[in-house]
Amino acid sequence: MNDIVKARTERTKWFLDARFGMFIHWGLYAIPARGEWVRSIERISNEDYEPYFEEFNPTRYNPREWARLAKEAGMQYAVLTAKHHDGFCLFDSALTDYKATNTPAGRDLVREFLDAFRAEGLKVGLYYSLLDWHHPDYPHYGDQNHPMRDNPACGNEHRDFNRYLEYMHGQVRELLTGYGHLDIMWFDFSYGEMAGEKWRATKLIQMVRELQPWIIVDNRLEAGGESYGSIVTDSPTFYSGDFASPEQMIPPKGMTDVHGDPIPWESCMTLNDHWGYCAADRHYKTARMVIRNLVECVSKNGNLLLNVGPDAKGEIPEESAAILREVGRWMRKNGESVYGCGASDLPKPDWGRFTRKGNKLYAHVMEENVCAYLLDLKPGEVEKVRLLANGAEMALTQPWNTVSIKDKSFFTFWGQSFPLPDENDTVVELTLK
Repeated sequence: MNDIVKARTERTKWFLDARFGMFIHWGLYAIPARGEWVRSIERISNEDYEPYFEEFNPTRYNPREWARLAKEAGMQYAVLTAKHHDGFCLFDSALTDYKATNTPAGRDLVREFLDAFRAEGLKVGLYYSLLDWHHPDYPHYGDQNHPMRDNPACGNEHRDFNRYLEYMHGQVRELLTGYGHLDIMWFDFSYGEMAGEKWRATKLIQMVRELQPWIIVDNRLEAGGESYGSIVTDSPTFYSGDFASPEQMIPPKGMTDVHGDPIPWESCMTLNDHWGYCAADRHYKTARMVIRNLVECVSKNGNLLLNVGPDAKGEIPEESAAILREVGRWMRKNGESVYGCGASDLPKPDWGRFTRKGNKLYAHVMEENVCAYLLDLKPGEVEKVRLLANGAEMALTQPWNTVSIKDKSFFTFWGQSFPLPDENDTVVELTLK
């Protein structure tokens, strides 16, 4: 194990215990309410985007309510977009006027977020976009994503990318020196030639490690949501990150390096189909789907970072809040099968998933079964069986129709296979000998 991997392993211990976090995408794009990429998709110029800056005034922003909701949902950490691709800063940066303190909001919204979530005992992280569609020195014409990429009048002849890098590094320094202890720095994202040392990544991470050596960083200084970079190789770069960040998907077998050893990873996923608030998007995931996605991540040694997009007034949509509260009700009864857990060495059963922590094996029963539930364990390997939600005793059994499978163990729900006690995910705790 090289020094980079050793340091990564030590820094991510809390992260691998936490397993469940809240992502928050919020900014000026909440006003047009068509998602966080609205500037790029609709080719909106700085001038036409300016009215949103002039009217930004989230009068119902109360981060204590956000924090209480995250805690109620069973989340252990949260990450807020301090600056997204449009360049607008929710924090009081000394390097730009394009910030919340210069809008009618007139407040440092990042500081309020951090104070509120810390008060609830949650770990805190900040998202910072490497892209900046507002900064004059960021490439415009011909860039893959810039709103003015097709406008030849926005050529790059007089743009100084080095000047932009000084600005970007300077803002990261501000976040790391002006806002106390941070647990996560979530950079987004690399694409094409805009990756790695194009961002002066080594210098950037040297600064991060000098200022807050304990902080964990994602892998997107050299990767996007669809790729992973050198973190999966046997020669990770200095800026390869502490965890991989697959987006809107769960890797079929989790994430390992080229030697098959697990690496820290976190699936970032939206509650509906957008990251930023989109008024027309009513395609919400159910609490059942969220619970099962979370369990699937943990069963593959991964985390779930679940996103909410607050509206222009600063409120998390009630549809999102209701889903998170339902997830929280399940987590209060079954969180032991998530926190600090990871993959078991048993194959995935037809009826659900397994997670494991020490000598506790958690069978997540998601599908009804016509017979007793098969465990790929020999009789005698299990000491006791309980329903995790309420501690009710369950029994191992050898059904009459399984006499030819005497080398396997089975359990039932009080002699019945259905209905399941919890349609979202019924968790059976097995204490192994």
